Amino acid sequence: MEFAPKWIAWESTERCNLSCIHCRCSSELTKDLFTLDTQKAYELIDNIASYCKPVFVLSGGEPLMRPDIYDIAEYANQKDFRVCIATNGAMLNEDHCQKMKDHNIRMVSLSLDGSTQAIHDDFRKHDGAFDGVMRGAELLNRFGIKFLINSSFTKRNQHDIAATFKLAKNLGATAWYMFMIVPTGRGEDVMAELIEAEDYNEILEWHYHQEKLEDEILMRPTCAPHYYRVVPQLNKKAAKDDKLKRRSLTFSTGGGKGCIAAQNICFINARGNVHPCSYLPLSAGNLLEKPFKEIWEDSKLFNDMRDFKSYKGRCGKCEYVNVCGGCRARAYSVKGDYMEEEPFCDYIPKKMQK
Repeated sequence: MEFAPKWIAWESTERCNLSCIHCRCSSELTKDLFTLDTQKAYELIDNIASYCKPVFVLSGGEPLMRPDIYDIAEYANQKDFRVCIATNGAMLNEDHCQKMKDHNIRMVSLSLDGSTQAIHDDFRKHDGAFDGVMRGAELLNRFGIKFLINSSFTKRNQHDIAATFKLAKNLGATAWYMFMIVPTGRGEDVMAELIEAEDYNEILEWHYHQEKLEDEILMRPTCAPHYYRVVPQLNKKAAKDDKLKRRSLTFSTGGGKGCIAAQNICFINARGNVHPCSYLPLSAGNLLEKPFKEIWEDSKLFNDMRDFKSYKGRCGKCEYVNVCGGCRARAYSVKGDYMEEEPFCDYIPKKMQK
């Protein structure tokens, strides 16, 4: 496959108005957390633009807490980036929506972790978070701004997956991404809450059958790369006219492979460190010190992750490694080695079945 950076998320600030249980960067409101100034943000964008023109997601923390976020968005637009914003939704108002329209924000992502106020607010550890998402979705619809919904799940809300999807669809989302939690950052505290490995197949099979019914909303499981093994397996059993044909958003990385960290995507934290994805806390280099091209093409970390034949355990022997790849971040979190096998997949490769 071609290893080209098509989608880059940048943690525009570590500061956030919520304190969610699963937060990758342990963001919060009162702590003196790090944020690059406007000029350094422009320089970071210039560094990337000298090599590629990606989908560029302004993330956080909470990006709407930056007073210069739309100046940065406009600068990225001028470099031919396709700019998106990832927000928890609590700060969205008419002023923000108008600025999103004015600055050509291609897509907004909202976070919704339950179909009810009780479930979502418990997950987000903030009273009123659910109402903020509902209000945000209504505003985005009113202003004609496309949005997708990201939903994260652990044992505490896995019973609510189907209802959460139904609500996301009813809210008018363009897409719904089902995140299977990777325990990193403050998310390490939810290690005991991770969905059991044996439940994964059932959840992914539900997703497969639900996705076959959908022609209005795109569905995608995230941080669950073995779905790309499950789909061909279930398609093989299905009738010819009942197979799942996957769709993709025009601005996305595509729908043909599971883990694409360091292959088509990467994450840049607030301090300029380039990570394979937002859940793998290992840096391949810092954009304030090195060209993005050098980091993307030459770093050992990124090139290790592209060497599928060197993956360890079942992943290295699996016939689906080229379409799945296993979650490298989850392997690192659970096993301490990003080249190890995916710990939440129970499939035994054909080479090992004897």
